[in-house]
Amino acid sequence: MTFRRTLFLRAAPLCLAGIAVTGCATLSEEIDQAEMAAKAEMAKLSNVPATKFDLSHWNITVPTDADNNEKVDTVSVADLQSYAHPDYFHLNDAGEIVFVSPNKALTTPNSSNTRSELRYMSRGSDTSIKTKAPGNNFALASHPDAASFASVGGRMEATLRVEHVSVNAGHPDKEPAYSAVVGQIHGAKVDDNSDGFGYGNEPLKIYFKKFPDHETGSIFWNYEKNLAKEDPKRKDVAYAVWGNTWDVKTDPGAEGIALGEEFSYTVNVYEDVMTLVFESPTKETKTFQINLANNVDANGNVDVDDNPKGYTGDAMYFKAGIYNQCSTKDDPGFWYTACPGTGDWETDQANGNYAAATFSRLVVMPAEEM
Repeated sequence: MTFRRTLFLRAAPLCLAGIAVTGCATLSEEIDQAEMAAKAEMAKLSNVPATKFDLSHWNITVPTDADNNEKVDTVSVADLQSYAHPDYFHLNDAGEIVFVSPNKALTTPNSSNTRSELRYMSRGSDTSIKTKAPGNNFALASHPDAASFASVGGRMEATLRVEHVSVNAGHPDKEPAYSAVVGQIHGAKVDDNSDGFGYGNEPLKIYFKKFPDHETGSIFWNYEKNLAKEDPKRKDVAYAVWGNTWDVKTDPGAEGIALGEEFSYTVNVYEDVMTLVFESPTKETKTFQINLANNVDANGNVDVDDNPKGYTGDAMYFKAGIYNQCSTKDDPGFWYTACPGTGDWETDQANGNYAAATFSRLVVMPAEEM
């Protein structure tokens, strides 16, 4: 799909003194019209996130179908530089990026959850490098072909506020209810898993969850065991940052983070080790470490149910934005929360059936030893 805004300035028509020409404007009028058109074009661009943030290595998936192909829209790196959506992806008056995702909308093929989420593309706009190719992703130092990747590890830093999570859920007792993901490391999914990698799993998902009757919400992060989808041991392991993990239903109170409260995260993958740092103006800084090349968890315990080589053989990439976890699918499965939604944005917004976050900072850089 293509999103383009092109401004054409036409030369002024020739007006001859003493000759009446219908519709002929003076040169100054033509200049005024051109200036007005230019100002109108600038106004269109005033809410474009790429004018304030370096998005030269990001694409985005948004919960729309602008080209009517019945598939969720992914805006390329090149097109993202002039793209905004008035509901789901734009700058606010403070120059921050607003990400919004309703409960009900189109989703990507491998998920029942909607998203307005950036995906880091190491290749930038060089589409001669395939999306899943090593040149567009990072690997761990232990990867047998690490030198062929765009980088070994990487570092993502973000400062944000979660503004809203769905206030309704058909299955409120299921862990994903009332939650959203605001940062990820994702593994690339490939067809050949004979070496035990390429399942498309996530070594990191940073969550915010808030029950509708609670004063505050919780920040926690999940590590997904790197196993095949059909393996019953393939589960998320949750670690509390501020407040609770997703299975605890008590109000975190002062230990939690309120909607609209700012916090920051740093994700640093150096060689094989992922270090996470969470900071808040009102909370104690929390730091976690986990080696992604083995099956030792973040508490230092061997997890015999995990892949013994962790994510050693995977191509990986960063994601950031809002990944709504309130699926409208009604199914016995763990992830299917039967959250309500109509698919009409104004209705769903009014009913509180959406997730939203505002980012004031988002950068990706080389990893640092920590």
